[in-house]
Amino acid sequence: MARSGPSSRLAGGGAGRSAETRKLLVDAAIETLRAEGFAGASARAIAARAGCNQALVFYHFGSVASLLLAALDAVSAARLARYGAAVERAASPAELVEVAAAIFAEDIEAGHVTVLVEMIAGAASTPGLGAEVAARIAPWRDFARKAIDSVVGRTPLASLLPSGELAHGAVALYLGLELLSHLDGDRAAALSLFERAKQVAPLVEVLGLAPSSPDDPPQEAK
Repeated sequence: MARSGPSSRLAGGGAGRSAETRKLLVDAAIETLRAEGFAGASARAIAARAGCNQALVFYHFGSVASLLLAALDAVSAARLARYGAAVERAASPAELVEVAAAIFAEDIEAGHVTVLVEMIAGAASTPGLGAEVAARIAPWRDFARKAIDSVVGRTPLASLLPSGELAHGAVALYLGLELLSHLDGDRAAALSLFERAKQVAPLVEVLGLAPSSPDDPPQEAK
């Protein structure tokens, strides 16, 4: 009975206020993960950043872990929306590598990778969190598969290297590069790798493994 009062007042605020509070908490959770890491992302710390009572964390999300997963969802959704359009414009292996390099640099600079890294770190000590974080990586494999299909799917490589397997490898490599860059604070090695890939990618087209434009018919393996 003691908890019915605050709940009633919150409900009376309407859906708009509730949505605004949820967004404030999600944004605060993102910033807390970036600044203080998973270990410092307590209900008290997040609520302080959001400027609200920590009880609202549990009212809206049920647990701190659920709020942190919502924060990861928000970051991931924003990244997919932003990068999806860029990948759709890539019409060659070289352009695809160029987009990947830009995405990597922006992720590191904006701190997007920190959110994911901290959630992966937290999964080691929080039962059930690992599976939830892994499930949120799945859309990125699908994203990578579609990107690879849009370019490699029109070449003989499609029959040699299935896009699903390439996508899994690409996401694993990308996450590995992000993790290492986050841990040692040095992105130079990763960026250098992208530069090498940019130099090699045009050779694929020169060797005839990629059509010159998206409208060209797929090539047959010889």
